[in-house]
Amino acid sequence: MASAIYFCDSKGKPILSRKYRDDIPFTAIDRFAILLANLEEETSIIPPVIEHNGIQYLFIQHNDLYVVAIVTAISSNGSMIFSFLHKLIEVLSEYLKTVEEESIRDNFIIIYELLDEVMDYGIPQITEPKMLKQYITQKSFKLVKAAKKKRNAARPPTSLTNSVSWRPEGIKHKKNEAFLDIIESINMLMTQKGQVLRSEIIGEVKVKSKLSGMPDLKLGINDKGLFSKYLEGDENGVPIVPDELTPTDAPATTDKKKKLHNIELEDLKFHQCVRLSKFENEKLITFIPPDGDFELMAYRLSTAIKPLIWCDVNIKTHSNSRVEIFCRATAQIKKKSTATNVEILIPVPEDADTPMFRYSHGSIKYVPEKNAILWKIRTFPGGKEYSMAAQMGLPSTGSGEEAERMKRPVQVKFQIPYFTTSGIQVRYLKIEEPTLQYKSYPWVRYVTKSGDDYTIRLS
Repeated sequence: MASAIYFCDSKGKPILSRKYRDDIPFTAIDRFAILLANLEEETSIIPPVIEHNGIQYLFIQHNDLYVVAIVTAISSNGSMIFSFLHKLIEVLSEYLKTVEEESIRDNFIIIYELLDEVMDYGIPQITEPKMLKQYITQKSFKLVKAAKKKRNAARPPTSLTNSVSWRPEGIKHKKNEAFLDIIESINMLMTQKGQVLRSEIIGEVKVKSKLSGMPDLKLGINDKGLFSKYLEGDENGVPIVPDELTPTDAPATTDKKKKLHNIELEDLKFHQCVRLSKFENEKLITFIPPDGDFELMAYRLSTAIKPLIWCDVNIKTHSNSRVEIFCRATAQIKKKSTATNVEILIPVPEDADTPMFRYSHGSIKYVPEKNAILWKIRTFPGGKEYSMAAQMGLPSTGSGEEAERMKRPVQVKFQIPYFTTSGIQVRYLKIEEPTLQYKSYPWVRYVTKSGDDYTIRLS
């Protein structure tokens, strides 16, 4: 539990605060600036937690601000507090657009109102911006008309007093649809000879809900820990085809006993709308979704995988006068799949000039600000292989340091629609609304893309 939340400037001095418990002195925050200054003198890397005289300062930095939570209990959940601080910044961004020292000073009233709602006695409460915006607005402190008649007094929406605080009642849509996107990002480090040194899959299941009323959704995926039945479609024999954006009212398959490949997901993280007790006891993902866009689930897989887009890069330096670069790119994916927006960034010496290119596909340009050559391929069908060659001049007075500068890794970016590396598939997405009982249209789409670290190390 947090005893207080403080907004401090770049020096650690308090700007605004909200105290939730009486177990800390009012002068506790005064030590934060001193402790912060001492750490800045001692080390370049400042830890996110500072302890002094039995008081812990847990903080995050955002723009020119420090957002600090003061804690006294040793048993306090640090992960929950840091998660709350990041969520608080997200809530304030919805109201203030830019969260910085000036915007904090200009909006004391609305910030105090929000701090009263997002936390109670040091325990996080309502942190969903859509819910808060229903009864706290930037002009809410000016609404004096509501005080004239008690029956017209502003009241919190019903959704805040029930178990579904993330979704208000009375939502209506002309066409009831749910869009589910499974996006997998591939991080991989490879050697020049093709050996994979490190690989991981970071997955996100994103939902865009345009459903009326209070719908109850049930999601089935082929995770080893969740489902292991021989099942191709849903309980009515209706499949969701994984290779394209497809509604669940597609024709039923004739081979209903085909066993789908099961995978085992790691580090599962769910949105608060998912019934965790149902998941833990029955391994079922059931939820009442927020309206609009949200991330339903995140996961990670550390399984070994082969490179999807492989580049064989060979760089030759000739007598410190010119450098030749040869690159052969291969799409190591199924022939029915196609990679799009492929970008291959190949490093070159800082003093290289007069580039000349030859290539079989796409477009190439020299990017001097990055000291690299950028090869772009808009569409790259599976099984295809493309090549390029470049020649660039080097100063004749080179000292032989070019080889060291050329060891920067090759960076690759790409997207592969209708494809997942892990093999995850949606078996069914059932939508039920007991009151309205409307016809709904669930859609599923799969995308694999390069992550922030898809690189090939040059020897």
